[in-house]
Amino acid sequence: MELKLNNKARSFINMSNFMKLFAVLFRFLIVVAICYIILFPLITKVASSFMSRTDIWDQTVNLIPRNPTLVNYTLAFEYMDFTTAFLNSFILAFVVSLFQLLSCTLIGYGFASFDFKGKNFWFFLVIFSLVIPPELIITPLYLNFRFFNFLGLMPGDGINLIGTNWPFILLAATGTGYKNGLFIYIMRQFFKGMPKGLAEAAYVDGAGPFRTFFKIMLPGAVPGMVIVFLFSFVWQWNDYFLTTMFVGQRNILPLALEELPRAVLGDQYLHLPEEASLLINTGSLMIILPLVLLYIFLQKYFVESVQRSGIK
Repeated sequence: MELKLNNKARSFINMSNFMKLFAVLFRFLIVVAICYIILFPLITKVASSFMSRTDIWDQTVNLIPRNPTLVNYTLAFEYMDFTTAFLNSFILAFVVSLFQLLSCTLIGYGFASFDFKGKNFWFFLVIFSLVIPPELIITPLYLNFRFFNFLGLMPGDGINLIGTNWPFILLAATGTGYKNGLFIYIMRQFFKGMPKGLAEAAYVDGAGPFRTFFKIMLPGAVPGMVIVFLFSFVWQWNDYFLTTMFVGQRNILPLALEELPRAVLGDQYLHLPEEASLLINTGSLMIILPLVLLYIFLQKYFVESVQRSGIK
């Protein structure tokens, strides 16, 4: 009898170990599959950016170039006028991110800390703005900035802001820019998660609303502000649609990338899609490389900010 019980216990232990090993292998396969789905397009772009013109017509070449070259990077750097485009894109993305951070932090704090008439309705509009596609409102926005007339105070037809950074700056500063609804929601949730006793103690000590905000609440909201700034910078850096409409012919990285195949291959670029793809892949990598470096240096702060704000 005792021998049978020992055999059953040993069998149960073996089955338990087998199930644990099976779970570990299953999770490992899932992680490998997800990594493959995410990384394979990037690996393909990196490999093709080093391929020569002969490699793309060689059927034996798959991922590893037979004649690796840096010609694609040289052409992309020269014809995209990369230095100028990079500076223009960086200035635009940094300024827009800074104004979005300021406006969304103030608006989020207002929704989290104060009660006012129609508060739920206005916050509903903030959330509703997330589902409105930019294409739906681009025409009135374009006309507004083409004939910009601040509250009708300017004489004539107003001034033309198209082709400048002002459309992005005005939208960001007023809390109506691209993805501002999401940023306001993030900051509201962050401020709501802070202890109410902090603000109440500041009020008891005689601090007003502005002093309480800047001296007490704002230092504790740095993790949420890091998330908003990074998300805003990345979205503005990669934006093509609004940049095309508002900035026009200025040399910005997404616009320079679009013109790269035509600039290198001339009128034949439509008949040479394989060679055009080499240039597009190379230019794309040059655009996302600063974002990758930014994430590598700020990874610690970014992960900490996401954990503290509860964003998943």
